[in-house]
Amino acid sequence: MIDQFDSDLELSEDEMHLYSRQILLNGWDIEAQEKLKLANVLIVGCGGIGCSSAELLARAGVGKITLIDADQVEVSNLQRQVAFTQQDIGCFKAEVLAKRLMQINPHIQVQSIVAKLDQDNAEQLIAAQDLVLDGCDNFATRYLVSEISKANDAVLISASAIGFQGQLFMQDGQSACYECLFPKQNLDNGQDDLGLRCADSGVLATTPNVMASLQAHHALLYLGLGQTPLLEKLLLWDGLSMKQRILAFEKDETCPSCLQNRL
Repeated sequence: MIDQFDSDLELSEDEMHLYSRQILLNGWDIEAQEKLKLANVLIVGCGGIGCSSAELLARAGVGKITLIDADQVEVSNLQRQVAFTQQDIGCFKAEVLAKRLMQINPHIQVQSIVAKLDQDNAEQLIAAQDLVLDGCDNFATRYLVSEISKANDAVLISASAIGFQGQLFMQDGQSACYECLFPKQNLDNGQDDLGLRCADSGVLATTPNVMASLQAHHALLYLGLGQTPLLEKLLLWDGLSMKQRILAFEKDETCPSCLQNRL
């Protein structure tokens, strides 16, 4: 864990200078910047999406970022995971990324957890967050993050990327969830191929970074301004046609995850 945090809630002179281009924005002021400083964000997965999302939030001034990932850096990661270099091969992703974030912005607190998010640690981690960003590459973890976030009334922004395409959506404690959008029974019946991983199907270097930028952008809109443009909406990005679509979806009244949270 890297624990270095300015306990003064007001922005220091150095921070004001660092974030000056944001504070100058119409619609973004010191109050919005201070909200970022007070925010706690959990990033699940330090791969192609998690690396870039984490760095963008650190540069923007999110006060506390918690990273969880059990993997070590491999040669094949360097094609798209921008936090890592040849010297990091064999090191734990979460630890390397945490050190990089602190080098970028010493005014924030970063916690690195070398572990897989699972039933044993998910609730404790997620319950303490203002926002959860999911960038993992497997369905089991996505469902778990969505389920535990909903149960703890935590806001989740989930991003995925494969090949030339990406997806992004948002949920809160009352909204439709990941299982409403992608029912588990469809996967069990072989009706969906969204479980594909980069290691199986490949991914262009830019695709996860595009989705990470969109995820981080939405996170800043929510944390600083309270905006939720993708709540119960699915953003689809196609890197070949350069087209983007946003589809609305509703809560599934038969969704097992939502029904469980009503009990």
